Amino acid sequence: MKIHEYQARELLDNAGVPVPAGTLLESIEDAASTYKSITSEAGTDLAVIKAQVHAGGRGKAGFVKLVKTPEDATEAARFMLSNKMVSPQTGAEGLEVKKLLVAAGVDIAHEYY
Repeated sequence: MKIHEYQARELLDNAGVPVPAGTLLESIEDAASTYKSITSEAGTDLAVIKAQVHAGGRGKAGFVKLVKTPEDATEAARFMLSNKMVSPQTGAEGLEVKKLLVAAGVDIAHEYY
């Protein structure tokens, strides 16, 4: 079975496992407001935007971005939703990105241990 990260996070949350705040994003126009909502809820200015595709290598391919402003969030969403993600797992044809996960940035070492 293949599931996206946002789906796995939902399953974990429903099972009572703590997960950082996150929201699914499907349009460039909603990136700034989604960033503001997530960071406001989490009390931070750091968020991560991650392409939701069934392939590894997202970070190395530039499809996982740390952002600190609404403008950065919009630019990251524009890049990811306008380009195919190419990694060793996708082959040269790449994968179209239709969904993004916007999640609050957290200090995992201190937050969950």
